[in-house]
Amino acid sequence: MKRLLASGKTVEDAIRSGLAQWGVKEDRVNIKVLEQASKGLFGLIGVRDAKVELELLPDGVEEAISFLSEVSAAMELTVSVERVDENDAVRINITGSDLGILIGRRGQTLDSLQYLVNIVANRHSNHHLRIVLDAEQFRERRRQTLEVLSERMAQRAIRTRKEIMLEPMTSQERKIIHARLQSNPNVKTFSQGDEPNRRIVIAPK
Repeated sequence: MKRLLASGKTVEDAIRSGLAQWGVKEDRVNIKVLEQASKGLFGLIGVRDAKVELELLPDGVEEAISFLSEVSAAMELTVSVERVDENDAVRINITGSDLGILIGRRGQTLDSLQYLVNIVANRHSNHHLRIVLDAEQFRERRRQTLEVLSERMAQRAIRTRKEIMLEPMTSQERKIIHARLQSNPNVKTFSQGDEPNRRIVIAPK
């Protein structure tokens, strides 16, 4: 655990000094008062500052980013990481060159890495964190691809009057298909099979 000694005219001043050195807020530290301030004899001789010890509490997202940096270095990738705090999640965007190996086929490696990142983050957090990991906007591009695919397969199901079974997808990808076609009055969607080979079926109504 990272610790820091700080001093000031008062305990509050000492705490502020320590927080400023680390650039964090008070909820990120444990505070131990080592010595109260003393005015000394006649308020002049033997004056002592207050002393405190700050203990930095781990931040789940920072630990996750550190883990990502270690994995990228092990894969000999040079990457930049951007943290974006959203309403219900923290998005970590990775940019760099040759990220195909990190994304993997249909994003499978990225999904596996996202799973590990969430484990690391929540191991170092006192409240639940949900981290969405993305690389070179892959998830947005994949979402657009799936939406186009769903519309095309829906039209085929309507035209042929036959059920269309799609390739196995993750639960998040299946949600994109379901959401895209739920307002289409001519088809219905459902999932069948077991993970990791669970598939969406698009059927004419």
